[in-house]
Amino acid sequence: MFSHEKIETNVILMSVLTLLTVSIGGLVEIVPLYTIESTIERVKGMRPYTPLELMGRNIYIREGCYLCHSQMVRPFRDEVERYGHYSLAAESMYDHPFQWGSKRTGPDLARVGGKYSHEWHAAHMTDPRSVVPESIMPAYPFLREHALDADDIAEHLKTNKAIGVPYSDDMISNAADDIVNQADPENGDPDALQERYPKAAIGDFDGDPARVTELDALIAYLQVLGTLVEFGELTAEDLRQ
Repeated sequence: MFSHEKIETNVILMSVLTLLTVSIGGLVEIVPLYTIESTIERVKGMRPYTPLELMGRNIYIREGCYLCHSQMVRPFRDEVERYGHYSLAAESMYDHPFQWGSKRTGPDLARVGGKYSHEWHAAHMTDPRSVVPESIMPAYPFLREHALDADDIAEHLKTNKAIGVPYSDDMISNAADDIVNQADPENGDPDALQERYPKAAIGDFDGDPARVTELDALIAYLQVLGTLVEFGELTAEDLRQ
């Protein structure tokens, strides 16, 4: 058996033994991952984003909302009491990239879906201080003015499908129609949308029924956050991920 002194005074020997130790440890960690289909346990209720929600998520990332808002409730008592059930890995399984975040200048948004009305969100994005007087968030009134450019939405869904998001051919072929089905139910088919995407919030999100805007998309995205998983139906196994 080598003594510590002999190992520590021989650079070559120490390097070889270090490499051997790291290699064994790496194999122990990595090899088991190839024996399972996914490291994330599927949870009932999770689905891909609707086309409108997906476009809203793109706008959320484009405007840098993740720089001030996290989307991950940690399993600490103070966070659970404020925001709700701690986040599950499955809730981010279709996010590319995920929006967990690391800074909270504003509150966490992992459970913001359904907490406020569409009207509240529209007012908040247009003039944050009209609903939260102490807010330091910048205003985004231009989102209401910009029509949503979704000409490539079907290709966007195809790309997500290629990296593992389970969009069906039916979802892809109806992608453009589903934007109208969700944001303009008077002129669309909201029932068809709900069949493809259960629990999707439907309505005129920005208060302007004449067109679908970037604000419609962003609010649709915010309204789905944290609403898909029925935590009362989860088993102990579901929560051990």
